[in-house]
Amino acid sequence: QVQLVESGGGLVQPGASLRLSCAISGLSGNTHVMAWFRQGPGKGREFVSAITWAGGAATHADSVKGRFTTSREKSRNTVYLQMNSLKPEDSAVYTCATKRGLAGTWSAPDTYENWGQGTQVTVSS
Repeated sequence: QVQLVESGGGLVQPGASLRLSCAISGLSGNTHVMAWFRQGPGKGREFVSAITWAGGAATHADSVKGRFTTSREKSRNTVYLQMNSLKPEDSAVYTCATKRGLAGTWSAPDTYENWGQGTQVTVSS
């Protein structure tokens, strides 16, 4: 059974940085995509980024491109989301997810099979 546990959220001021972690257990094989989604108050689930487990190729939503970086550390079975220059509109619950295989639309939540519980990020002065 695949389990994902996020950590690293918190309350920060605009312009600050945070690094989120997603610890993954129970994965088998190497062909997976890991993604970060977020959901702000009164909003739908929004794609943030995705990364391939095997090669580490990452893609980011336009809203975070240039500010957020996604990486993975295979030895620790962990995916990271480095968030810089945070803005109030980045406030949301951030959740990681995994899917088998590279096919499908990586930005679509429905393509992901396993989800974590999420970690709250609040950006406020």
